Amino acid sequence: MILVIQTQNQENYGAHDWDRLGPVPQRWKMKGGSEYKITNIPAGLDTAQIVDMVRGDIEESSDYYRVDITGYGLKENGYLSWFEQSQLDYDGEITHPEPTVDYSDIRAVYDREYAEWSSLLDAHHYGERA
Repeated sequence: MILVIQTQNQENYGAHDWDRLGPVPQRWKMKGGSEYKITNIPAGLDTAQIVDMVRGDIEESSDYYRVDITGYGLKENGYLSWFEQSQLDYDGEITHPEPTVDYSDIRAVYDREYAEWSSLLDAHHYGERA
């Protein structure tokens, strides 16, 4: 199975002419988005937990630009986004695929970060320096 995470990009057109005096003008415009694919999802995993694991790598926010997760769901292997399918239909090949990562790669990073965090907590608890 593939977990597909949909995003919405927005650009603040008010920030382009901002003179840096006072608050940033707010004129947000929708600018499309992406479908992030996480492949090889083991059966029975909570998709919300996986989304939370990668949320910090997908979402961003500033006075000028933001990316928000708008939805997610499981799809069959071989799933193509609208953008990928249109490339295949019109160009005969996909030259700009959606961002894709294997679940095992995400899990490895998550496990390593947790081990480092846990080690720091242990060192703090026992009065040691990390």
